Amino acid sequence: MLQITDLTFNAWGRKFLVDASVSLPPGAKVGLVGRNGIGKSTLFKLILGELHAAGDEISLPKTARIGSVDQEHPATPVSVIDTILEADVERHTLLGRLETAPPEEMGEIWARLIEIDADAAPARAAEILVGLGFDQENQARPMSEFSGGWRMRVALAAALFAEPDMLLLDEPTNYLDLEGALWLEARLKKYPHTALIISHDREMLNEVCTHILHLANHTLTLYTGNYDAFEKARAEKARLQLSAKAKQDAERAHLQSFVDRFKAKASKAAQAQSRMKRLEKMQPVATTIEERVAPFTLPSPPRPLAPPLIRLERANVGYDTGKPILRNLNLRMDLDDRIGLLGVNGAGKSTFAKMIAGALNVSEGELHRDKKMRVGWFHQHQIEAMDPTDTPLEIIRRAMPDAPESARRSKLAQFGLGYEKQETTVDSLSGGERARLLLNMVAMDAPHVLILDEPTNHLDIDSRRALLDALNDYTGAVILITHDRSLMEMVADRLWLAADGTVKPYDGDMEDYAKFVLDRAKAAISKPSQIKKEEAAAAAPVQNNKNRKNDKKSGPSPSTLRHAVKKAEENMTRLTAEISRIDDDMATASVNNPKALEGLTRARAKTEADLATAEAAWVAAEEALAEVAG
Repeated sequence: MLQITDLTFNAWGRKFLVDASVSLPPGAKVGLVGRNGIGKSTLFKLILGELHAAGDEISLPKTARIGSVDQEHPATPVSVIDTILEADVERHTLLGRLETAPPEEMGEIWARLIEIDADAAPARAAEILVGLGFDQENQARPMSEFSGGWRMRVALAAALFAEPDMLLLDEPTNYLDLEGALWLEARLKKYPHTALIISHDREMLNEVCTHILHLANHTLTLYTGNYDAFEKARAEKARLQLSAKAKQDAERAHLQSFVDRFKAKASKAAQAQSRMKRLEKMQPVATTIEERVAPFTLPSPPRPLAPPLIRLERANVGYDTGKPILRNLNLRMDLDDRIGLLGVNGAGKSTFAKMIAGALNVSEGELHRDKKMRVGWFHQHQIEAMDPTDTPLEIIRRAMPDAPESARRSKLAQFGLGYEKQETTVDSLSGGERARLLLNMVAMDAPHVLILDEPTNHLDIDSRRALLDALNDYTGAVILITHDRSLMEMVADRLWLAADGTVKPYDGDMEDYAKFVLDRAKAAISKPSQIKKEEAAAAAPVQNNKNRKNDKKSGPSPSTLRHAVKKAEENMTRLTAEISRIDDDMATASVNNPKALEGLTRARAKTEADLATAEAAWVAAEEALAEVAG
């Protein structure tokens, strides 16, 4: 599918690729991995043609369509669902041509629309949007009403909907919650074409990928299998390299010993000379050089506090304006608890974290917490809020005002920021370096509770493993919010679920929750209105018998039903006229253009089926209106 041959690319004073070659098989799901800053995104730009190498080192089939998610969709007045539908350029163009095409072209257009299953497109778009967190109501809202993060989800949905022959995804889970990441994982498994995915999410690389493309030492190496298979293959490769190097070193020592002993003897001079030539021709065995990853420093609290650290009884919490976000919280957390907090975006996870951190007070009920308890709170927005002109040294000076300069620099070195990075502006640090600085900073005072809200967004796989090791050594309590399923499984020993306006313990494990999320996404597609009713019933308790009586009478209003009847009638009229027009075209085609008959016949059959559906909708609306009126 994708062929790269002897690709060399240098830019901005750096070498990115040197004589790199690889061939990706059609239909493969390939994970592109490598250290942060190694050039993975640069390779994407080369494939997309946004950057150019010296020659034609990158080739794709001429008809291949490439799709990517490089930026968020603009804040337009177009609805979310229509924005997605427009991503299918051919369908969108064909529907536009129907408005102005001459009669002799209509049959061909309709035939092509039937061939690409254009009528199924809205349902397919809705399925993708629901999986990425857009309910039926939000799908109808204009793009301008959504934040940048949600518009990034729309951009991802559009790329999936368009189904390009080569799909490029750069850290697609960074702007998703765990639920969205689980759905995307399942979707990519079934993606019908080739996908190249930059990701540091080990679980996704294991579940989705059929191949791993490793970028290191300015070259590309393709491994068959998922990430676990890649690690095993790479470890075996390193072992064989070391074994070969040991053998070569032993042979080199033996030859050198002979040369040293006999080069001065005339009788052995020829043999010594021969061995010297062999030594000169020996090419050193290349070995895999592992870059050191700095550990995270998460000091444990020196003295444990009496349990429980936190106890909530019938607590409500929210903001100054409006009703509580979370209600009737009855939870307890002890010093050794590792809590994984689950729930879709908007379910109240961040509100809960703020309450535990002491940034929000409960409005009703009771929150008991030890007065001596220290909390370290990392959330993803801290990185965005950093002053771009600040430096790590200035930040650590504010945190350690009485410490000598040498101690401050030593602390930053422990964080993984060497001397050359300590006076670099935040704007010049990578996302991983900023995340590493903040993660270590929030834990500096040895807190009793660590709240980590999406701590891995900017960390590569090796840094994530270093964070996991540090969390396993840390003896305080942890509340973890993350889309990284692997980290959640390795850290959390208890799961709490934020849903329906509260937080409760979740009895299953991550496998159970993944199944629950995917089943719920399927149900939301098939019965969106029923899902909405169930959520409303769970969120708002029935207050009295009068409310229950009103619930029984709830349903579409007469005006809504009259509108549905009118709409169905208009649809039936339009489709009947369309059948008549196709009949006229078929009569003309039978004389002038027999080849068009096949397409017109399919178009007529499709329109007849649509007419039958419209008639059924009209009958149903008429019956419902009669029942309400009666």
